[in-house]
Amino acid sequence: MEARVHVIVEGLVQGIGFRWFAARHAQARNLRGYVRNCVDGTVEVDAEGDRALLEEFLREIRTGPRSAQVKDLAIEWLPPGQREPGFHIRD
Repeated sequence: MEARVHVIVEGLVQGIGFRWFAARHAQARNLRGYVRNCVDGTVEVDAEGDRALLEEFLREIRTGPRSAQVKDLAIEWLPPGQREPGFHIRD
C-alpha cells in the first residue's frame, strides 16, 4: 500500500552525514522524495512508497548514522501524491 510520510528529525543531525545516510536508506528501498537541512538545526524528510518500506526507513533514521544523536521524530502520515522518481538531497 502506497503512503507518504513527512518527518522532522531533531537532535544532533546536521554536519554529520545524516542526509546522505537517509538518502542511502531511502534509495535502497526505492522510496521517492527528499531530505534537507532546515535553518533551525533539524532535518526534514519527505518520503513516499510502500508503507512497510517507509516504516523500515523510519526505524533507520530514528537511529541515524553513528555520529548522530537523534532526540525525536515528528512524524506525519499523508496520502501519497504524484512524485518524481528517486530520492534526493536538497540544499
